[in-house]
Amino acid sequence: LHNKVEPLTLPMSPYDCRFMTLKIKSNNIAATIEQVEQVWNRLAPHRPFIYSFLDDDFNRQYKTDFTFRQLFTTFSCLAILIASLGLLGLATYTAEQRTKEIGIRKVLGANVNSIVALLSKDFVLLVLVSMLIATPPAWYVMNKWLEGFAYRMEIQPWIFVLAGLAALSIAIGTISYQSIRAALVNPVNSLRSE
Repeated sequence: LHNKVEPLTLPMSPYDCRFMTLKIKSNNIAATIEQVEQVWNRLAPHRPFIYSFLDDDFNRQYKTDFTFRQLFTTFSCLAILIASLGLLGLATYTAEQRTKEIGIRKVLGANVNSIVALLSKDFVLLVLVSMLIATPPAWYVMNKWLEGFAYRMEIQPWIFVLAGLAALSIAIGTISYQSIRAALVNPVNSLRSE
């Protein structure tokens, strides 16, 4: 993945065999390897029998990439969780501060949907602005990371649209819970002290 595949020739040299590649179709791999070792020791007793599986070799070769993917996924999920908790706290605080306003609006005829829209629009605007701010650095970092690969994909704009929609969905889901709760409170309770 990191280096281009150069043109390759594989000359046949039956008397100077260093590697042998086999495709094994067996349920008992240990017995098959033992049989291959017996044949190897009979044909090339002067060379030690050392074997490895191609999928294990590939996994070792790309272990750092797999580790990076796991770390990136873990920390991304953690960041989303922390951001959602912060957003929930901010939505709770905002709803608490606007309790009397919500009560007056409900007394004057506002329905739950309009209250939810009122409380959510500022947060949705914040998420949209943050997406606009975060997209250029994200594009730059992704391009820099992909430069390390010989065969790379082009970054399409729809990736950022999809990420933005996911962020917006998470934000709306987080905010809606608190907004609906605030909108369903009896206005008499919020206006009683006035």
